[in-house]
Amino acid sequence: MELLCILLAFLAGSCAPAQAGINSLLSVVARSPVLAALISFAVGTLTLAACAGAARIPWPEARSFSGLPWWIWTGGCLGAFLVAITILLAPRLGAATLMASMVAGQMMASLVLDHYGLVGYPIHPVSVWRIVGVILVVGGVIIIRKF
Repeated sequence: MELLCILLAFLAGSCAPAQAGINSLLSVVARSPVLAALISFAVGTLTLAACAGAARIPWPEARSFSGLPWWIWTGGCLGAFLVAITILLAPRLGAATLMASMVAGQMMASLVLDHYGLVGYPIHPVSVWRIVGVILVVGGVIIIRKF
């Protein structure tokens, strides 16, 4: 089961450079990375609504949202920032440098989230080997950008 999860994560990650390129082309027509991101999110929202409807997933009651922490609503803002930035940077950096840089940032943030068990993650303390892994990813960014 863990291998399937890893493969699905790999597949999802492989979609990111294609999405950044597609959305960057969309921004040329939209004449704005923000509008391109909005269009992308609108299409994504319609896709998810169709999937939820096809699966007959019931909506939770409104009151179930009332006790949630304030930061729970920032996920959409983070996603909007991520998509808009990839649209802006994809033509400037190219797919490999953009994605490698994003992975390096994700790894650094992930160490902190795991170490402290933030935003619902179980605690996985920082170790020397985890730090070495992040350093290797950062080194990969440098090599990809240089060559």
